[in-house]
Amino acid sequence: MKPLRYPLLPLGMFLLFVLGMALIQFSTPNMPDNDGFYHIKLAQIMRTEGLKPEFPWLPLSILNPQEYYDHHFLYHVALIPFTLFPDLRLGAKWSAVIFSSLAFLAIWHLFHRQRIPYDWLWALALLGVSDAFLYRMSVTRAQSLSLAFLALGTAWLFEKKYKRLAALSFVYVWLYDAFPLMLALGGLYVLAVLVAERRFEYKPLLYIAAGIALGVIINPYFPANLIFSWNHMLPKLTDATSVSVGNEWFPYNTKQILENSLFSLLFFVSGIFALGLTERRMDSRTAFALLAALLFGLMLMQARRFVEYFPPFALIFAAFAWAGHFLDRQFACRVSTSSPLMRLVRNAPLLLLSAAVLISVGRSIPRAREAINDSKPYNLYAGASQWLAENTPAGSRVFQTDWDDFPRLFYYNTHNTYLIGLDPTYMQLYDPELYDLWVLITQGKVDNPSSIIAAKFGAQYVHTDLKHGNFIRKAEHDPGLREVYRDDQAIVYQVIQPPQ
Repeated sequence: MKPLRYPLLPLGMFLLFVLGMALIQFSTPNMPDNDGFYHIKLAQIMRTEGLKPEFPWLPLSILNPQEYYDHHFLYHVALIPFTLFPDLRLGAKWSAVIFSSLAFLAIWHLFHRQRIPYDWLWALALLGVSDAFLYRMSVTRAQSLSLAFLALGTAWLFEKKYKRLAALSFVYVWLYDAFPLMLALGGLYVLAVLVAERRFEYKPLLYIAAGIALGVIINPYFPANLIFSWNHMLPKLTDATSVSVGNEWFPYNTKQILENSLFSLLFFVSGIFALGLTERRMDSRTAFALLAALLFGLMLMQARRFVEYFPPFALIFAAFAWAGHFLDRQFACRVSTSSPLMRLVRNAPLLLLSAAVLISVGRSIPRAREAINDSKPYNLYAGASQWLAENTPAGSRVFQTDWDDFPRLFYYNTHNTYLIGLDPTYMQLYDPELYDLWVLITQGKVDNPSSIIAAKFGAQYVHTDLKHGNFIRKAEHDPGLREVYRDDQAIVYQVIQPPQ
């Protein structure tokens, strides 16, 4: 491997990425997503109780103690050092900054290894391709490390380091359940080589498949991991609207995409334009990048959560599509460099790229800061959680009226167990009738719900936010529910009738 011409360049790039992401992350004391509360808290539990702790907190779901599978296992392991912060919230926020910066550095590494001209400038464009992408990268979730794995996997695909690719695929399975994306990229690479070079390069697909298969089988949660992965993904792929699974599984409309991902679209279109300018045949790298960008673009049209993949791969495609033009010196040799105007023409591509990076970064970072400033207050439900922890028996079950309140309740209070959380399909798959009954109760369509809450759900307490007005009105007229705590965020009721 040829030594770096500027050995401190990777460190400098990393620090620039950290600076950019920290400007976004620390524009607010709050965390931009609910799930981050769950991830950092579970990492703390893993640090204190072992890497495979018991998980009693969602007994009426497919994450019950007998079937529990940590589908972010290595991500939680990676979070453990950040739980050493006295304030877990700060640890979670810094982890998002560091992991997203590592993902961006992995993309720079791809550019550098493939000798993309001005690799550092293309990589800095990651801070401007999409404010929605920057927002997602600021969330304490596994997506940033997932992107890093895909970028590193792409580099090893191009370099034909298939054994490393197999090992990376193995680790990816343990990291996060988006590992099928690596297999998809392997398939796209096989197709790209077939189209561009007229040969069937099947080896990378075999190595990736072998790594994934071993990661699934040689797994601390086998075979529960197989069952969970099937149950978790199938509802999203076949009938995503049958259960309210959260905004991220639904697409942006056209106006939203144009507002939050305009520059990623412009980079993609510029790459298509660059292909039209060249007389050379498209190489397999560029063909692969085009196919990957198209795949993630189609996925983004299905669910907004994939905004974490389309913008960077649109940029990767643009970088490879324009690489030949930056390297082509034939035009430069025909132009006299003595004329300032001609020198300007010669350097026009670099000047245009620099302008695009500056403008996009100048637009996207402030917009991402504005978006993250709309996050819910980090102490949401802290008071209700503290009351429950101090005034209820250990392990007593709490009936929630909103499934996505679980991460914050769990963060502040592991003393109790809960009804539903992380994904509503986890309960719906466990017991469809029970889930439907829960929905009816939370919508205020069941009179005197306390008897059902006690008998069917085994819950002794109820937690609700103040937005569930229909449920609150039913609760106020239910003699089996007694209000025991209220603040400006939540109400806690005690179920007077004991579980049967």
